[in-house]
Amino acid sequence: MEAPVERAPSRPVNSMSPVGEWTIKIIFFIYSLLCIFPILLLIMVSLSNESDVIIHGYKFIPSKIDFSAYKFVFSDWESIARAYGVSLFVTIVGTILSLIVMALYAYPISRPDFPQRKFFTFFVFFTMLFNGGLVPWYLVYVRLLQMKDSIWSLILPLVMSAFFVLIIRTFFSTTIPSAIIESAKIDGAGEMRIFFRIVLPLSLPVLATVALFSTLNYWNDWFLSLVFITKEDHYSLQYVMYKTLTNIQYLTQHSDAIAHIGGTTKFPSETVRMAMAVVGIGPIIFAYPFFQKYFVKGLTVGAVKG
Repeated sequence: MEAPVERAPSRPVNSMSPVGEWTIKIIFFIYSLLCIFPILLLIMVSLSNESDVIIHGYKFIPSKIDFSAYKFVFSDWESIARAYGVSLFVTIVGTILSLIVMALYAYPISRPDFPQRKFFTFFVFFTMLFNGGLVPWYLVYVRLLQMKDSIWSLILPLVMSAFFVLIIRTFFSTTIPSAIIESAKIDGAGEMRIFFRIVLPLSLPVLATVALFSTLNYWNDWFLSLVFITKEDHYSLQYVMYKTLTNIQYLTQHSDAIAHIGGTTKFPSETVRMAMAVVGIGPIIFAYPFFQKYFVKGLTVGAVKG
């Protein structure tokens, strides 16, 4: 009787050779370095001396550590802290509100049994092609809604995005199985319960993606403060930085007139610009790991097991 032949364990179909695996790791490592190097250069230039940057240019290792740029930025630390609070409030509240509004709009137009789905889909798509212009947009918020110098004028204009609504709609219609919704209806669940207990937990990947972009839109916005806000208490962080850089640029261009009246003509420009960028990107960097956790969780929770 012949002894059974032992076979080497077969490699899984979706496995990769060690060479290919290390090649992909090296590629992503190089790509990560290319993303990290600009941030490191930003920090190093902000810690450099202004005259050294002007003479020798940007360097990863400054010849001398100088905190003059940060001293200049935080010379009026109360306005910076107040602007931080405004930006954090606007970003958090605006992101949550925009997700709720866009998901509530996208869900009905994703259902094939909704009679007016074509009309409302065309209605939101039409706003991507045409708009009333800056003046009617301004009059709606100032004259009609009375939002001049209101914190809500920094939130409501960015709440609705037609592009994000169509993305969420497409995810709902292509990823959420209709059999799950039908079985929930058979069990007696209403539309709101189906939406909040079934649809939203299965849609965490797209919601996290839209939330990330909404967070970036709110945090980086300075135009709404320029248009609607005249009180310094409601200035956003980005607008405070924009205003400071504009003032520095003006004073630098008119240095002769300032010297004539006896004022100083030495204003840090390059290092202050980098220091403001470091101050501005601080909180948003910590948002990426937060959303990354929900990306992974959404991929596992949203999986439909056979």
